[in-house]
Amino acid sequence: MASGPRTPGSAALVRLVAAREVSSRIRDKNFIVSSIVILVLLLGTMAFQVVVSGGDEPSRVAVVGDDGRLGPALEAQGESVGVDVQVVEADDEAAARAAVEDEEVDAALVDGTGPAPELVVLDRDPALEAVVGGAVSGLAVSDRLLEAGVDLRSLPEVAVVPIGDQEDDGQQVVVAIIGVVLLYGLLILFAQFVAQGVVEEKSSRVVELLLATMRPWQLLAGKILGLGLLGLGQIVVIGVVGVVGALALDLVDVPGELIGTVAVVVAWFVLGYAFYACVFAVAASLVSRQEDLGSVLTPASLLLVAGFFVALQAAGEPGGTLARVTSLVPGLSPLVMPVRQAAGEAAGWEVALAVVLMLVAIGLAVRLGGRVYSGALLRTSGKTRLREALRAERA
Repeated sequence: MASGPRTPGSAALVRLVAAREVSSRIRDKNFIVSSIVILVLLLGTMAFQVVVSGGDEPSRVAVVGDDGRLGPALEAQGESVGVDVQVVEADDEAAARAAVEDEEVDAALVDGTGPAPELVVLDRDPALEAVVGGAVSGLAVSDRLLEAGVDLRSLPEVAVVPIGDQEDDGQQVVVAIIGVVLLYGLLILFAQFVAQGVVEEKSSRVVELLLATMRPWQLLAGKILGLGLLGLGQIVVIGVVGVVGALALDLVDVPGELIGTVAVVVAWFVLGYAFYACVFAVAASLVSRQEDLGSVLTPASLLLVAGFFVALQAAGEPGGTLARVTSLVPGLSPLVMPVRQAAGEAAGWEVALAVVLMLVAIGLAVRLGGRVYSGALLRTSGKTRLREALRAERA
């Protein structure tokens, strides 16, 4: 007895839907344009940073007859107050003054006509004047103490013991903020892709053909999986370009920390996308026209916007109460927790708890969302209420 055609299994049907979503969206003009714009903005931001940082030229000071102490004293004094000082040796006072007039140096320290040295400048620079004055005064005090027989080697020095590397943490936070901005944009973009796809299929009645061969949850899972893989691929490409660009342009000091922060952002994208894609798809199944999408997507969009602004606030106060609480709230945690992790303010148990809560929220969204999706998907006339969709699914 001949058997009929074999029905594909659930996994095969999900893969078919996923492949269909990838092939259709990868040719979508919005997706292509958004990818190009993001990469251009990222590379432009890094180029701007190079230009800005490259514009901070050191202050050049000409000195005459340095005995080996004045130059190091000027550089050390400048470093202590955040002024980059470069000492240039001049043959005599006339050469030093000429270098200032020709703008080869910013200032020249000469003996002058009185007992105190003179600082010759074209334009006044209070910061540079303070550095030179501090260095000269320090050397003068040291000479007086030595003349009085004071052993300067016996004076105690303060040992600075920083807890953590503040500069590296600052770099990581900046990288995390950039990552969160990208994360927010991609979550919005791909969740809306899912929602628009659902409405397009409902309005064109394609969904009726699809549901003749598969169940609603298989269609939903395929959509989320396909677009999720596409979004993951996009954010990984952006992350690789960003890391390679930052290292090539020497914008970061610790490559390992940079890569770790990017990996954290990518991991939170996966969790955030799984949650929001399901919520947006379920909401979209309640309407049949693109014009009605805004009204049903507003609550989830507001949650995303709130998470974005809280994440920006958390960058300034990662250990604050607001940041600590919201980094554990499902829906907000994918945007807030990466910033706290980059700042070193998130304990291991907090990250683990946030991940567990997010997984639970995703499970609930899939379970409840699947019921709503099943009940509302074939209702193509007008807007379906949530209660009606749940009743239709049970029927």
